[in-house]
Amino acid sequence: MSETDSEPPVWSPASLEREHLLNNALTLLSLVFWARVLLYALNQELPRAQYGTIFLGGGVLIYVLHELIDLGEADRLERLGLWVLAGLSTFTCAYLYLNYEVLSTTRVGYALEYEYALAALFTITIIYLTYRAFGAAFVGVILLAIVYARFGEFFPGLLQHSGVGERQVVNLLVLEFDGFFGSITQIVAAWVALFLLYAGLLRGYGAFQLIMRLAFNAAKYFKSGVAQSAVLSSLIVGSINGAQTANAAMTGSFTIPLMKSNGMKSETAGGIEAVASSGGQIMPPVMGAAAFVMASLLGITYTEVLIAGIIPAVVFYVSVAIGVHYMSSKQLDEGEAQLESRLEDLDAGYHPVVEAVRFGVPFAILLYLLGVAQWTVVSSALYTCVTMVATGAGIPILLSAVRSEADVVATVKKQVLDTVEGVKYGATTLAPIAIIIAAVNGIVDLLNATGVPGKLSLALISVAGGVMLITIILAMVICLVLGLGMPTVAAYTIVALLIAPTLTSQFGVSDLAAHFFVFYSAILSGITPPIAIAVVVTTGIAGSNFWRTSLEALKLAAPLFILPFAFIYNPEIVTGGLTLYTIWSGLLVLLGSVLVIHGLNFDRSRLPSRAVSLTARAAFVVFGVAAMAISTRTVRLAALALGGALFLVQTRVLATDPTEVTN
Repeated sequence: MSETDSEPPVWSPASLEREHLLNNALTLLSLVFWARVLLYALNQELPRAQYGTIFLGGGVLIYVLHELIDLGEADRLERLGLWVLAGLSTFTCAYLYLNYEVLSTTRVGYALEYEYALAALFTITIIYLTYRAFGAAFVGVILLAIVYARFGEFFPGLLQHSGVGERQVVNLLVLEFDGFFGSITQIVAAWVALFLLYAGLLRGYGAFQLIMRLAFNAAKYFKSGVAQSAVLSSLIVGSINGAQTANAAMTGSFTIPLMKSNGMKSETAGGIEAVASSGGQIMPPVMGAAAFVMASLLGITYTEVLIAGIIPAVVFYVSVAIGVHYMSSKQLDEGEAQLESRLEDLDAGYHPVVEAVRFGVPFAILLYLLGVAQWTVVSSALYTCVTMVATGAGIPILLSAVRSEADVVATVKKQVLDTVEGVKYGATTLAPIAIIIAAVNGIVDLLNATGVPGKLSLALISVAGGVMLITIILAMVICLVLGLGMPTVAAYTIVALLIAPTLTSQFGVSDLAAHFFVFYSAILSGITPPIAIAVVVTTGIAGSNFWRTSLEALKLAAPLFILPFAFIYNPEIVTGGLTLYTIWSGLLVLLGSVLVIHGLNFDRSRLPSRAVSLTARAAFVVFGVAAMAISTRTVRLAALALGGALFLVQTRVLATDPTEVTN
């Protein structure tokens, strides 16, 4: 490669002007989009399906504008194609919005010729934009669903059905307000969107920088603290944005170089961040987008989902934190971590008390409205966003007004720019989510039209021979496969409709337990090869080998693959609320996961022989799995007792071993 090949592209004045105009257009569109979202949240004056057309049309247009900004001068044909797709999607969504009454009441089941053509072109648009945003793997799932719906008569055995005509396919996907505009898109439009605006405002006002500062400062006080900063920051950031890849990219850009600079292997640093980023979306009170979908599918309140998720989330993150300590203590350098340089990269921010008020009050409002006042999700999110603007922008302006040396006008300008930047970030984060949710909604409705969920349930039971353990193992495998390469909300939605009914109808598993089983399994697909979407991101940041990084992630997350089975065999941890009994059961699960972590990560060089080491590892894992997943309390307690006794024996052996090395 020549030197000129490695130089950045030279942008002409015309290109820079075009980029500037596109940026301004994107900012303006983001403001208009969020204004319409806020208006709907305030009045809810439209049928949700009709509002969904505005939402998806706006999301597609925002995504296209954001993509156009990143294209170089040589990509003229690509730019032209994106403009065509933007115009087509805008026209289609506007047409559906304006003709909602006719299409949803008068002409149900059939359409005019040009409407079929328009729907077919819009379907191609969604498929291409999904490919552009999420790659070929997920597009393959969409195309397979369409082919299966259309040519079902050619499939063998239980998968065979009479087939759905071409017009029926596009009618279902577009013109009947199902498919791309269906219930899942409507849930995201009405419930989830405002939480992404909240996340954008948090970022615009510097909350994510504050979280990183807190995590790095906490890392000064114990040896594994550098790696624990990834866990803590990902826990908080991920619970708000609810996206593995976005979380990994945002927090990993700070935490991975920090871990590497303190002696940690690239593969281990990438694996830790991938696992930590995957868990944020199961942390109440936001839990990303999937919790909203779960509440809708189960017909329960969002608060019930949050309460059910508390104990599993604690088990998840405490397990990860302990595993991180084991992995990092063997690699990180001795002495004080080199944190100061990383802290200097972050904005200093305001006094901690001021920051606590700025970001704590909106969060407290959210908790109160959702958990105490029992307001709807839409209203709670609306007033949380309003409060976030009031405290995030208002407090700095107020402080500048009372300080004689401060420039009030400059502060106002800065806060306006920060607000606009947060709004824009929220819109560009939401746009690809809106596209893939539309695609998932289309897949789900096509599969439901073919009757495949019921057939898959029968096939799963048949293969497993009616044995519950084999069934749920196969169910987890299917969840991992179906979730490869997808955001969690997309993966969860598909497996919740395909797999969860089998567990509830055939084995009497409670709805919450079944849905948490597939929810956590879908999350774990993000760190499961061969795609491992979260690992892909962290590998890129760490500059590590993908497969070795995936292995490190799987080693850290091993007990988390057992956790979904605990929901089935000990369902009280998700169905029993917060009682002493459920907390006790959750504690047993946590202690079991600690045994698994210890078994996989203790230093084998400190035992007399390799055979002893492997035997001890296997025993710790078996005892840990039994404590987590066996339904009989006596067996669980016995497994923990045996695991504890083995740990004491191991400690005694190490204490008397003259070859002991420092861990």
